[in-house]
Amino acid sequence: MIEWYVSVLRRYVDFSGRAGRSEYWWFALANAIVLIALTILGRVGESMGLGGILMVPYFLYLLAVLLPSLGVSVRRLHDTGRSGWWFLLAFVPVIGGLVLLVFFILDSTPGDNQYGPHPAGKPAMAGAPA
Repeated sequence: MIEWYVSVLRRYVDFSGRAGRSEYWWFALANAIVLIALTILGRVGESMGLGGILMVPYFLYLLAVLLPSLGVSVRRLHDTGRSGWWFLLAFVPVIGGLVLLVFFILDSTPGDNQYGPHPAGKPAMAGAPA
């Protein structure tokens, strides 16, 4: 899990190429875990009378992973054979997010596509000679 997370952070402004389902979903899981932990920290701080000062790390983290999250999302769309511009669906209330979720869940296009080689290096057809 950590390897996927770090690899996405290293390619933080890379919007070209492809990202497989594993790369995308492991990064999403790691983000969710960190954000839940930071939210709990912020709530504990509020209950202790510290106000919202412990929510600062939460917002700094969101800012830090904004570009890597966008980059891996665009590369995941590329992996399904779609342009990164499809990510603009995120701004369509409810329906846009659901459509993107389906796109992110879909399997990769087999073999190479217009955005580059398959992220796992698989041949175009299962069982095809390498």
